[in-house]
Amino acid sequence: MHPIFAGAGEQAVPILFATAANFAQATQGLDARARAFVQAAGFEAKAGKHLLVPDGEGKLSAVLFGLEDADDPARDLFRPGALAGLLPAGTYRFANAPHDTRLAALAFALGSYQFSRYRKPQERNVRLVVPDGVDGEDLSRIVESVTLTRDLTNTPSNDMGPAELEAAARALAERHGMAVQVTSGADLAKNFPLVAAVGAGSARQPRLIDLAWGKDSEPKITLVGKGVCFDTGGLDIKTEAGMLNMKKDMGGAATALALGHMIMARKLKVRLRIVIPAVENSISGASFRPRDVYRSRKGITVEIGNTDAEGRLILADALALASEDDPALIIDFATLTGAARVALGPDVPPFFTDDDALAGELTAAAAAEFDPVWRMPLWRPYESMLDSKVADINNVATGGQGGAITAALFLRRFVDARSWLHFDIFAWTPAARPGRPEGAELQTARALYALLKARYS
Repeated sequence: MHPIFAGAGEQAVPILFATAANFAQATQGLDARARAFVQAAGFEAKAGKHLLVPDGEGKLSAVLFGLEDADDPARDLFRPGALAGLLPAGTYRFANAPHDTRLAALAFALGSYQFSRYRKPQERNVRLVVPDGVDGEDLSRIVESVTLTRDLTNTPSNDMGPAELEAAARALAERHGMAVQVTSGADLAKNFPLVAAVGAGSARQPRLIDLAWGKDSEPKITLVGKGVCFDTGGLDIKTEAGMLNMKKDMGGAATALALGHMIMARKLKVRLRIVIPAVENSISGASFRPRDVYRSRKGITVEIGNTDAEGRLILADALALASEDDPALIIDFATLTGAARVALGPDVPPFFTDDDALAGELTAAAAAEFDPVWRMPLWRPYESMLDSKVADINNVATGGQGGAITAALFLRRFVDARSWLHFDIFAWTPAARPGRPEGAELQTARALYALLKARYS
């Protein structure tokens, strides 16, 4: 179990969740002196407000914490995640039910995260008794996976290049007994020409990381993660602002590893494969150029309309590989387009699929897990926007509109699977919120884990 979680037998300070509607009921268990203190302090049950309630000896006897009313459409089910940074050291328990007890406990744990690789973390030492009816082991798997993604994606690119991403994949593989195959050098250029082209401008060697776990007789699930460890934009160089946060451009790879950890730690009945093309899109005399043409692994020729649309290129070769052993489901994750952010903002990743039943399952799981997603269309008439006069396809669309859709349509050309999901994630929290510190974030994987648990436990 994750160290932030405590056993039911431990002495713990009660946390009382209060809304404007249930304030009297929430505080009725306090003694007369404590209720008088609450009144004198002027505490109001507003979302995010908290009050430390002392006993007669001045010791902490209870904590009041405000939530939105149950019918508030904007209620934040991760609101209790703020407590991890507000409370003094000690062990706590939920004395009454928040809006969703399981998600509140998860948020409490996720709110304790600190990225401490380069500076000493703050000492908090808060723990939470796992609430009755909540699977603490499963919560721990999720917390470990979120932490993995946050740590990998928060790490700056000088310490997280293709080699370091491979090392992280190998560490996960060793933990779970996965088979590992890594392709680089001349073999990469021969077998994954688009991956090799994107990584050619960097002194840090590109590679294709291929991990496998489970029995061949089980349903095949393949995860593909974009592993661009830094993206300058290549010769179509980004602006200063556009390049600033490009250490997170390997967030798709980190997401694939995190979901893989959940699947394997839960021992789901699947044959799992994780494919990560790992590159740095840099600038040198060897960089690939606008109007270059490359033959992909699938045999489709691709004209380079823009070197800053590199993610879809490396994913194209990876998706072609993923399709070759006829998986039941391919899922890819990529920090792919600014158009997705313009359409849906940083918190709601779009997903694309032709599988209506799968889309319905995913939407329900995402709502239950408070891990939002939104389906967008694979609008086939837009495929003509990817036409090239010299190759089978261009890597960018003409006209500058529908960018997330045309990127998904580009990827679709390289997929041959019974079912496919494409996620255009942001992988980042721009401003801290309860349970979600500013910085790298795991998106979509909790919803997918819930979906896969329901199918394959």
